Amino acid sequence: MFLYLSKLLPLLFYPLGLACISLLVALFMVGRRPPIAAFCITFSLLLLLVSSNGWVSKFFARSLEWQNIPTTELPTAEAMVVLGGATKSAFPPRPGVDLSEQGDRIIYAAQLYRQQKAPLIILSGGRIDWRGSGAAESRDMAKILTSLGIPTQAIIEETDSLNTYQNAVNVRKIIERRGIKKVLLITSAMHMPRSLLIFKKQGIDVIPAPTDFLVSEGEIQELGNTPKAAILNLIPNTNNLHQFTITLKEYLGMLIYRLRGWI
Repeated sequence: MFLYLSKLLPLLFYPLGLACISLLVALFMVGRRPPIAAFCITFSLLLLLVSSNGWVSKFFARSLEWQNIPTTELPTAEAMVVLGGATKSAFPPRPGVDLSEQGDRIIYAAQLYRQQKAPLIILSGGRIDWRGSGAAESRDMAKILTSLGIPTQAIIEETDSLNTYQNAVNVRKIIERRGIKKVLLITSAMHMPRSLLIFKKQGIDVIPAPTDFLVSEGEIQELGNTPKAAILNLIPNTNNLHQFTITLKEYLGMLIYRLRGWI
């Protein structure tokens, strides 16, 4: 039940969900209390305008993504851990397992393996039955890694985790059995701050290896490098709204996980 509610309830606090609720209240109040209806409509409009412009969304995303940028070359470790959420199941018309937007995690793991940063790759992620079916995410990630030439003996699949907390708990069991002391943690830069706190709470000696950056230095510089760019980045954009929403999701996740004592 917690897993279901943790996916459902935050939707009501994201900009689109909150705006929809506010507009429904306005629709209900428009003939009864026009001032309340007008306030709700104004609130919805301002909320969407703020959360879908480039200036707000990119700086908001940067506040999380740039927290764990490596300042030196990544050290070696005994294993690397790749968190799920990077694949789409092999259902028609897909010809096979597809990479999702977070698929950089898998590519980066393959690159680090070839750089001999770690001899083992632990893939952590199950599959929530009411959010699509198919093989566990770790199984799908393993298929992609082997297709990239990573040997199967270098891959360990953890197929039971359904959220980041379970990722950390189940990975801890694996590395304790194998006597592994230090791991590289590979996940999206947006997801890294929360993941790092959870893994450290489990007593794991973890080195952040973020990837899948949504905001680059170039994109920050481009925001206002010309008057035209500055104006265009004020105009509502669905990509900006998505970027703002997933950043807010991570902050809400950190709050919920802290309240539960997981970080």
